[in-house]
Amino acid sequence: MEAPHNSPAAETVPEPAGATDPDRVGAVPDPVGAVPEAVTVTLTVTSPEQMQDLGRSLARVLAPGDLVMLTGELGAGKTTLTRGLGEGLGVRGAVTSPTFVIARVHPSLVQGPALVHVDAYRLGGGLDEMEDLDLDVSLPESVVVVEWGDGKVEELSEDRLRVLIDRATGDTDDERREVTLVGIGARWAGLREALA
Repeated sequence: MEAPHNSPAAETVPEPAGATDPDRVGAVPDPVGAVPEAVTVTLTVTSPEQMQDLGRSLARVLAPGDLVMLTGELGAGKTTLTRGLGEGLGVRGAVTSPTFVIARVHPSLVQGPALVHVDAYRLGGGLDEMEDLDLDVSLPESVVVVEWGDGKVEELSEDRLRVLIDRATGDTDDERREVTLVGIGARWAGLREALA
């Protein structure tokens, strides 16, 4: 479903198949056996400036303990979105890709949560390989944003926000992106209203 950037479309759907399957590697079994609900919001973004604006808007609804997982091809806009999150959260330091340092911590300048920005692209394993980053320690007082985190950091939190960014591929200068926000768990039940 497609909607203009300023009017999100949303629906409530079950979490993707296998996401809580206890037989799936790295899955967290649901103690009551029910599949948690997920809220999906899809937006169309037509420029890097709009992607950064979306990050600033998302920052309004983020709180300490939130896990945000970004997925998209190289150049899709993950770091641009995170730059907007950093601006919206009022953190110190320029938000740039942490590819070569794996993680950057941006402390708050406004008594809010720090932004922990992680790039898991070069990490092949799951959470065990990322253990030295102490994300589980950072999460309660920070907003943790993980690029390329699918299949690697889900164990950090039952409640998480997945952001999938799709762009045209090939030799194109099309700036259009379809951004799908999937709020998993009770924390994100009001995602659509929060973004309205």
